[in-house]
Amino acid sequence: MDERIEHTLRGAWTPSTAPLPPHALAWLGTRTGLGATGTPRSAPGAPEPALPAAARAALTAVAGEEHVLLDGPSRLGRAGGLSYLDLLRHRGIGAPAVPDAVVLPADPEQVTAVLRVCAEHDVAVVPFGGGTSVVGGVTALRGGRVAVVALDLVRLDRLVSVDAVSRTAVLQAGVRGPDAERLLAAHGFTLGHVPQSFERATVGGFAATRSAGQASSGYGRFEDLVEGVRVATPVGEWRLGTAPASAAGPDLRHLVLGSEGAFGVLTEVTVRVRPLPVATRFEGVVVDGWEAGAALVRDLAQGRVLADVTRLSDEDETTVSLALSGGRRADVLRGYLRARGVRRPCLLVLGWEAASARELARRRRATRAVLRGRGVVRLGRALGEAWRHGRFAGPRQRDALLDAGTCVETLETAAHWSRLDALRTAVRDALTGALGDPVVMCHVSHAYETGASLYFTVLAPRDAADPVGQWERAKAAASEAISGLGTITHHHAVGTDHAPHLAGEVGTIGVDVLRAVKRVVDPAGICNPGKLLGPTVS
Repeated sequence: MDERIEHTLRGAWTPSTAPLPPHALAWLGTRTGLGATGTPRSAPGAPEPALPAAARAALTAVAGEEHVLLDGPSRLGRAGGLSYLDLLRHRGIGAPAVPDAVVLPADPEQVTAVLRVCAEHDVAVVPFGGGTSVVGGVTALRGGRVAVVALDLVRLDRLVSVDAVSRTAVLQAGVRGPDAERLLAAHGFTLGHVPQSFERATVGGFAATRSAGQASSGYGRFEDLVEGVRVATPVGEWRLGTAPASAAGPDLRHLVLGSEGAFGVLTEVTVRVRPLPVATRFEGVVVDGWEAGAALVRDLAQGRVLADVTRLSDEDETTVSLALSGGRRADVLRGYLRARGVRRPCLLVLGWEAASARELARRRRATRAVLRGRGVVRLGRALGEAWRHGRFAGPRQRDALLDAGTCVETLETAAHWSRLDALRTAVRDALTGALGDPVVMCHVSHAYETGASLYFTVLAPRDAADPVGQWERAKAAASEAISGLGTITHHHAVGTDHAPHLAGEVGTIGVDVLRAVKRVVDPAGICNPGKLLGPTVS
């Protein structure tokens, strides 16, 4: 088997990890009472595959015997995503939903053929890319079918074409974030889409979940970058997007973008690309108080002078960041901020990427003009670059936090500016009510003219008796708090976790429309059952 595929199989589920430094463990112990031991690592086993022999033979005829995998490690590697509950299940707390087989198609035509075979043999199909879902989006649910297979797109890893004149490119759905940038850079372009899942997530996953990246204020959310899609469905192939703009009825691309594999499998995505940035600058400033910080970001958004990266941490997140950075430098910074009259420090990270040094300077001046007279303390490039280089450290430390006995999870939402403070308070109160005395951190990760997103990170001592129920109750409380104030998801998608709230977001008519689409493109109901529309759709 191809070495690349073998490596992917070995590391498909296991996350990258990083140890917690001693001062971080000490802070956890002081703040939460946690010790240095927590959940043991007890790997689950894989049940015997239930894939019928006839279905296996038909899939083998399509993809080849070496690309239809039934061994335990390969199937366990596709058993869920990377949520806190997924992490617990892979430590032996609860049982992960394990697919009955892993199928590795070679091209879009094979993907369509696999879907037809599965529809004929009553086998559910879960599309699998980087496996980074934190809302149950890649959980291997059967949905009443006789078996379920994980359709891994790792072999669809090509840059199909680049149109340098139009500045578009066609990427296969299995291309991971870093590989997309490497392939495009060879032609002088960038996609510029860097979510926190960037190291593992795929182009198909970006599109299927309406992903947002750290620089979306500059480059746009992923749906803003999509010119066209190629989709495999059980009833045939569906291609959308033929021009930069069209009035030919509703834009059906947006039925596929965010559909999470419920309508079929994305195989190719045509994206807008930009020339590689020549000049880049990240810097940090501190604002005194959340309210002042949020007002400042709102003025930047409504004045249309947002930096590409505009990220505002609240007081708790800023405090935790300083505590975990440790050392004399953090103590000096705290003292400096107090001397400058900052009593409730909130860190604002600003980052620009530009085609020239002149353009960067012009945009930076426009952003900084809004900061003048607002009482901000400029901390320069060192802090901004420290955030940039530590961007992916958080997810790698979750296993270490579990080792320390921590319940650690994230959730996100978005609301209009007039409701943003009420939303933040409601979610914080809900999490505190459910978890006792948690650390609840929040930041604005994306800002718009009309509102912004809020991203929460929660740390609490884990309930040893019922760790799963502990988080399920907290998430339910937070979701209820969000209802009526904001969206149930800004960029984590729907999956299984948010499916019960979809009707509240799009209305019962909206759900009926989506169900009608599914009946047309997936009449047998095999495509990612239980996701987006919930378990009521067979």
